Amino acid sequence: MLNRFLNHLEEWIIATLMGAATLIIFIAVVHRYLSGIPVLQDSLLKINMGWAQELCIYMFVWMAKFGAAYGVRTGIHVGVDVLINRLNKPWYRKFVFIGLLAGALFTGIVATLGATFVWENGAHYAILHFFGMDTGDLYEGPTTPDLEWPTWIVYCAVPLGSTLMCYRFLQVAWSFYRTNELPKHDHGHVEGLDDVAGNPVSTISVGAKP
Repeated sequence: MLNRFLNHLEEWIIATLMGAATLIIFIAVVHRYLSGIPVLQDSLLKINMGWAQELCIYMFVWMAKFGAAYGVRTGIHVGVDVLINRLNKPWYRKFVFIGLLAGALFTGIVATLGATFVWENGAHYAILHFFGMDTGDLYEGPTTPDLEWPTWIVYCAVPLGSTLMCYRFLQVAWSFYRTNELPKHDHGHVEGLDDVAGNPVSTISVGAKP
């Protein structure tokens, strides 16, 4: 169960954020229109929904970061591989493997820089303050305009999403090293119907390049 959850971590996060964002937007829109009704206006205007738009923007940013990791795992990222696909098998294998490692390196660097930024933008102060330790001259960090949350919480999407993306690059690279196969997204595939329909998840093999 845990392994299945980790293998589909991005879907769980994206589905949760998307569902929550949809609900918040729906409530905010209904609140806005009902506030125009004279009978309900006084009571509804006491409810502040000004934070809804800001929160949903942040949620969509988090969805984008984890969606990128999902794209690596399932092979749906757009790539220009016309020249690579024309190479012979050994060179094709080398270039694909180098490309995957380069992706892991890049996302690893972004994750490291993002974590450093989050740490210096208020996370260091927040952790010490939470445990009642001396914060000294540490920077407390700014807050968001409407929610008044520490911005470092929002920026955590960068190191967390990039770290997961780096892991997925390494995961795909290791699978490619062992099987010579890359993940290929099948738009007609429905999770859980493989056994019923006899239609296993399609992969693209080095030995059967397009």
